[in-house]
Amino acid sequence: MFHGFGGALPARFRRQRVLIVGCGDVGLRSARLLSGRVRLLALTSSPERVPLLRAAGITPLLGDLDDAPTLRRLAGLAHRVLHLAPPPSEGLADWRRDPRSRALAQALALRQPPAVLVYGSTSGVYGDCGGQWVSETRMPAPATPRAWRRLDAERQWRFWGRMTGARVTLLRIPGIYAPNRPDGPLPRLQRGTPVLRPEDDVYTNHIHADDLARACVRALWRGGPQRVINVCDDTQLKMGDYFDLLADGFGLPRPPRVARDGAEQRLPLMLLSFMSESRRLRNERMGCELGLRLRYPTVLEGWGFVGA
Repeated sequence: MFHGFGGALPARFRRQRVLIVGCGDVGLRSARLLSGRVRLLALTSSPERVPLLRAAGITPLLGDLDDAPTLRRLAGLAHRVLHLAPPPSEGLADWRRDPRSRALAQALALRQPPAVLVYGSTSGVYGDCGGQWVSETRMPAPATPRAWRRLDAERQWRFWGRMTGARVTLLRIPGIYAPNRPDGPLPRLQRGTPVLRPEDDVYTNHIHADDLARACVRALWRGGPQRVINVCDDTQLKMGDYFDLLADGFGLPRPPRVARDGAEQRLPLMLLSFMSESRRLRNERMGCELGLRLRYPTVLEGWGFVGA
């Protein structure tokens, strides 16, 4: 059974080669859904990851997105590309640009380019929306260097798709979670990291890593050309309420609440940036265009607090 489509993958697709760029947790989950149905390739800059990738049924290709000449071997290799690698965060000539996507786009265009590319972006490109509902037609308004670089990557891939004729789908992704992810919220709860008081709090958006992987796989076959899709679940919670829910579920003390004024003295800058943006993502396109029915429609199911 081909996970995510409800049937065996047609024979013409089983011969296809899928390249994963940025094969971390979500990339490996996506690879498991595709395993045995296509030939899987993955770019890695770390020789230490080669055995892990091989064990997952993936052919590793050594190369570095920060070293453009090492990417030339990717030209003409894949029919479809899943690009999940983030832009760099340091050593940049221009903090608004993503040189990694530029180098990859140039390499993929050296020979027959892939017919499909799916890029994993961030919902942070919308910026602060004051808690409003946000669809894919909303104009981006990034407020952080990280979001600006993601928007630059989106624009590069859209242009590349128009120039090469490839079908490019952009997935705008919020907070990724799963009980078995290494970057979970438990350490934060155990440290007693504060959250904002209700009157200052912000809406956050979520997607379970398994549902995100299913969305990535579907987009490789069903994503529309030059199309943007929000990939999120149906949860409607402010950040403080989310961490209260997690604390109760894990039997830990609820985090203390603080006012926004003065929070910078108690919270790291990265966390403060997330607490400065409030939005509620609409996900109708995800269901209508990708045909994805969420396995974990809210964080309650995703964390196992209620039956999925």
